[in-house]
Amino acid sequence: MDSKSNQQVFGIRAIMEAIESGKEIESLFIQKGISGDLFRELRKLIDKHQIKYQYVPIEKLNRLTTKNHQGVVAFISPISFHQVEDLIPFIYEKGETPLLLVLDRITDVRNFGAIARTAECAGVHGIIIPLKESAAIHSDSIKTSAGALFKIPVCRVHSLKKAVEYMQESGLQVIGCSEKNDESMYTVDYTVPTAVVLGSEEDGISNELMRILDRFAKIPLMGEIESLNVSVAAGVVLYEAVRQRS
Repeated sequence: MDSKSNQQVFGIRAIMEAIESGKEIESLFIQKGISGDLFRELRKLIDKHQIKYQYVPIEKLNRLTTKNHQGVVAFISPISFHQVEDLIPFIYEKGETPLLLVLDRITDVRNFGAIARTAECAGVHGIIIPLKESAAIHSDSIKTSAGALFKIPVCRVHSLKKAVEYMQESGLQVIGCSEKNDESMYTVDYTVPTAVVLGSEEDGISNELMRILDRFAKIPLMGEIESLNVSVAAGVVLYEAVRQRS
């Protein structure tokens, strides 16, 4: 990860101030074995805001910065995240029909960037990702997205399941793009408020989400390979939505 492309913050008090001021912490590295009263205050803030972090050897921190880091180095995200609870009402208030994309454990940075680029081109209103098990948002993902990550709202949530349930309560049908079913993507009506879920390259959409989705969309495959790259699958499904909506 090219962390240095993001704004770097080091030192316990500086990182605490960054968190308390509402900065989006993209990654946080903590020296193994660190202790002390001030660090315990930082840990309380980390837990309160559910910030993801890694314990690393001091050598890792020394490579990140030659300054007095006090055992902690953080990188601030280059984008600001949105709240799903604010985004959906905003879309409705504009008189538009929501089209959202939910990415379940898409961890490859280039896939994530490519998906964001396609989503922005297709008029998707927002991308929802989990706080953990998601690609980092830094220079590589932004470059691959051709800057789309600066233009399309991204919501980072603690629970994709709860986010999906909120979408359903808000009148959206939530469609799982999966080869583990027999329903063709062409039988789905995308002209109604819709969220499309895409799963990880390794094992697709999690069972937890599969159980609560409204229906599924299978992309027809004519060759011997069993699945498309996830960024390509995103383009196929989203542009069927564009075709129907236009």
